[in-house]
Amino acid sequence: MYQIPLPQQYEEMTEAESFDLIRLAKDKLTDRMVILGHHYQRDEIIQFADYSGDSLELSQIAARQKEVEYIVFCGVHFMAESADILTTDKQKVLLPDLTAGCSMADMAEIDQVEWCWQYLQEHVRAGRKIVPISYVNSSAAIKAFCGRNDGICCTSSNCRRIFESVWDEYPKAVILFLPDQHLGRNTAYEMGVKLNQMALWNPFEEGGGLGVDQIKASQMILWDGFCSVHQEFKAEHIDKARAEIPGLKVIVHPECCFEVAQRADDVGSTAYIIKAVRASERGSRWVVGTETNLVHRLAEEMAEKDVVVRSLSQCACQCETMYRIDPKHLAWLLDMLGKHVEEPEKVKLMNQITVPEEVKKYARVALQKMLEVTSANAGK
Repeated sequence: MYQIPLPQQYEEMTEAESFDLIRLAKDKLTDRMVILGHHYQRDEIIQFADYSGDSLELSQIAARQKEVEYIVFCGVHFMAESADILTTDKQKVLLPDLTAGCSMADMAEIDQVEWCWQYLQEHVRAGRKIVPISYVNSSAAIKAFCGRNDGICCTSSNCRRIFESVWDEYPKAVILFLPDQHLGRNTAYEMGVKLNQMALWNPFEEGGGLGVDQIKASQMILWDGFCSVHQEFKAEHIDKARAEIPGLKVIVHPECCFEVAQRADDVGSTAYIIKAVRASERGSRWVVGTETNLVHRLAEEMAEKDVVVRSLSQCACQCETMYRIDPKHLAWLLDMLGKHVEEPEKVKLMNQITVPEEVKKYARVALQKMLEVTSANAGK
């Protein structure tokens, strides 16, 4: 999809002018629209979100928004796709900037995955079922692939519960985990799966770069994908932080590499990190390995409790594509939406995310299965 250049009147807006336009549009559309904001969004966007959260929270919130016609998703493309999959046909999902994608999601293309699936079916040990599991940081086509093949989706919050549900049902199953190798490896290792039982599939090498014996010996096949933000955190960053700040606690996202996860004090999803830091005692010192906008927001929030929160790396570990959702694009989209609502025959609805029906059908299977497993395990 192509993002049109911002018209000059929006491009030249000051931040204050864009804020005023967003507020005005929200007031006009208050009963017909909801704005969802991912935790990694900049503060200038989060202030206008009706709901903020991580992938699981926003997936569930989107599914519950049956009373509104328009869902403005301040996140990235795959998140807006998930919202379109889970909402009704009468609802429309809009993304302020169509260039807000996800490099991790782009690392698993459907043709590559289909070929991998066929190859694994031919070479996995006889009698063992292969179950595809896709992290929600994937395209709708990959989610649909899972839905067609008795698979399921997961988030960083519920990944372990999803693995447990699969292995409870199929104890000898081989999981094909897409597209983030680190989340899959860190989660499975925590559950007792040995590193030599996890094979890394490289889609650009013949046979995934794996020998047949490796495939037969594996309990999990990890796709060679990663988050460009969390990939930046290194084990030496933890060593340096511990030397500088005595008594600190290191908490990182499971999209970080295995060495970082093993050296940290704790590992958890975005929601888990927020909860842990907020619950900390006065005077605590935290170093956090996740996206910088969230870390800075937590640092400001916890300063009143004399809790120090800083990033694990002093580099700008920022989700660049998420950052493309800015006040000017949000102001433009909401202004155009207001004009469309007033004169639908004259003003086109901009930046609607529409998943093809056949893809939506099977992607919904995988996502709903995830939500059902998560709901059934709530409170356990």
